[in-house]
Amino acid sequence: MRTTLGLIILGIFSYAAWAIFIFFAQSHLIYYPEIDREIVNTRGQLSMRYESIVLTTSDQEKLHGWFVPAAKETTATILFLHGNAGNISHRMGYLSIFHQLGYNTFIVDYRGYGNSSGIPTEEGTYQDALTAWNYLIKNKTTPDSHIVLFGESLGGSIAAWLASKSNPGALVLASTFTSIPDIAADLYPLLPVRLMARFHYSTSEYLQSVTCPVIVAHSPEDEIVPFKHAQALFDKAPSPKQFIMLQGKHNDSFFAEQDAWVHPLSQFIHTNLSIDRFNN
Repeated sequence: MRTTLGLIILGIFSYAAWAIFIFFAQSHLIYYPEIDREIVNTRGQLSMRYESIVLTTSDQEKLHGWFVPAAKETTATILFLHGNAGNISHRMGYLSIFHQLGYNTFIVDYRGYGNSSGIPTEEGTYQDALTAWNYLIKNKTTPDSHIVLFGESLGGSIAAWLASKSNPGALVLASTFTSIPDIAADLYPLLPVRLMARFHYSTSEYLQSVTCPVIVAHSPEDEIVPFKHAQALFDKAPSPKQFIMLQGKHNDSFFAEQDAWVHPLSQFIHTNLSIDRFNN
């Protein structure tokens, strides 16, 4: 009896300790700015011209980014919002693809990532994305309808938030989750994570206020963000919308089979960000 009672008490304490750890470690479970924080590549290695940009947010954080202009005049600019690990220099593959497609690209590190100052927070990442958006609108005089918000993983939720507050030409949700509480429930089914969540990134909720065309791209083989999240996001997205089926794991699905998404993305942008639409 004592042994059984002892095991029960040990189990209760272990469960409580686990729950307490998850509650207080949420920031460290969401953001990984320390992974390869050093900028490791330059755009020159891929024969692309670029501008190194430093932006100042409303709360005085310094954000570092690259603006990579298209080789010739274009009608589309990609505002790329990356995932929760690494920095802008780890997205060279995307920059190369967008450059080959003939688009301008602006990519920025959130606060605490790469050469940007500060510590990442949910509200902070939203403000960082808004700062990058305002730079394109004001400094680059880019019409909002010319901007495609491309969000990778966590960046997809940030892009959806920004799209709900602005009027971009299109929104791309790449391997994105419906919300932090939803994906936490998938990862920790035995914990009351929905009650414990201090971060939300409610992509599904933001989509209800989005009015631009939307692409949802996801792989059924994604081992981090279950495929059902993409299906739910697509159901919530306004029309016109398109689903692009990817192949491979979470971190390599956009490069495992590029033809699966590069042409559909280009066609979607061409169709929905037409010159006629820009001039309306």
